[in-house]
Amino acid sequence: MAQLFVVPTPIGNLGDISFRAVEILKSVDLILAEDTRTSGKLLKHYQIETPLKSHHMHNEHKLVDVLAKRIKNGENMALITDAGTPAISDPGFLLVRACIEEDVDVSCLPGATAFVPALVNSGLPNDKFVFEGFLPPKKGRQKRLDFLVEEERTMVLYESPYKLLKTLRHLAEKLGENRKISVSRELTKLYEENLRGSLKEVMAHFEKNPPKGELVLVVEGKPKT
Repeated sequence: MAQLFVVPTPIGNLGDISFRAVEILKSVDLILAEDTRTSGKLLKHYQIETPLKSHHMHNEHKLVDVLAKRIKNGENMALITDAGTPAISDPGFLLVRACIEEDVDVSCLPGATAFVPALVNSGLPNDKFVFEGFLPPKKGRQKRLDFLVEEERTMVLYESPYKLLKTLRHLAEKLGENRKISVSRELTKLYEENLRGSLKEVMAHFEKNPPKGELVLVVEGKPKT
């Protein structure tokens, strides 16, 4: 029986893909990509000529059942996203679930995901942590922040450069401006930056230096009394 391969792709540096990932992308019948233009550059770099099909948050609901049946009927497929591991704040969960329901084998390769290096180099406790991904944009944001006030584990969040200051202000209001935070930007790329300090200090930095690129926020948990 054919199977679905969930394949992580580099979050920045193209050299961060594994040999096995390249071999699988070359051998499958079809690659499902979040953005075929972005993924096309990676495939061209590694001389991968496997056909690409668009699979993203706007069409995955319509496609997952059909794709799962196609795999069950003998087509090997690989799922990739623009960067990192599929299903981690990216499309992927629905297809994996559909394949499992169809008794289709799913194999997820180990590989790049942005929050792991950000967490490790933050200097904050990482023996226990909670991954929050992106906070709700509007509805539900304050409720989620209220919930995180009592979180004692290190918290990991994703944020865009356009909403970073807003999120930092919200965190400072709820957690206190002295709470420690590490913000990682452009991980694995030429201009990688890791800024550590209190919420107050980090806000002051980004008010003077507007951020660029995707960001990972690693926030200290509630101090234990």
